[in-house]
Amino acid sequence: MFTYAYKTITKSYILAEMEVRKLLHDPTELISRALQPILWLGIFGEALSKIRAIPTQGYTYLQFITPGILTQSVVFVAIFYGLYIIMDRDTGILQKLLVTPTPRLALVWGRMISAGVRGLSQAIIIFLFALVLHIQLHITFWSLLGVVLIIMLGAGFFTGLSMIIASIVKTRERFMGIGQVITQPLFFASNAIYPVSIMPRWLQVVANVNPLSYMVDGLRGLIVTGDMSKMPFDILVLAVATLIISIVSAWMYPKVVI
Repeated sequence: MFTYAYKTITKSYILAEMEVRKLLHDPTELISRALQPILWLGIFGEALSKIRAIPTQGYTYLQFITPGILTQSVVFVAIFYGLYIIMDRDTGILQKLLVTPTPRLALVWGRMISAGVRGLSQAIIIFLFALVLHIQLHITFWSLLGVVLIIMLGAGFFTGLSMIIASIVKTRERFMGIGQVITQPLFFASNAIYPVSIMPRWLQVVANVNPLSYMVDGLRGLIVTGDMSKMPFDILVLAVATLIISIVSAWMYPKVVI
């Protein structure tokens, strides 16, 4: 058991390091993905902050929305990670990985970690842009550690979800369509851009079972309100959800090549 766990962890690290090297060799992807959160903060956030119709618990709307936009950026990166799996299958790389003795869970965790690293790069961009917009955030060493943890867990969950989709959907076009169908409802059915309290009752139920809401809630407590009372529960929900979906993804992973 110990040998399997050690092998899984080491192989996960190797696969994640390989994926991160791909990112370093092609940083243009980071620049292109930075455009969407900048537009949300710079245009949508600025415009809505003038209306003052959304209750934000005494904080400016730009402060309130920043964790939501950060979460959206991370989810958008992670949910399309399954696309790389389909591309690897089409080029034959995936088949070569599956015949190696590498544990299936390591193949999944490696992708999850690399998606988390990409999500952290998005966080750096958003924090820098928030500085340009003079958005006051609660940044400390411990809050940054919490941000890293939540981003890694959240990116891991949605990467696992995308890998499950990639195991079912066999073409890039269908995957892209399903990815859009999933990300948009999850984003708007969360507390990312407005509080859960102003939602209709049925939407509040959806928001309370939406993992994206727990990402936003945790990040908002860390970098905006400083309220850590819900933090253990937010992290527990994300950790359990990520662990469960990683196991399901590992079981579904070989089905990608079928």
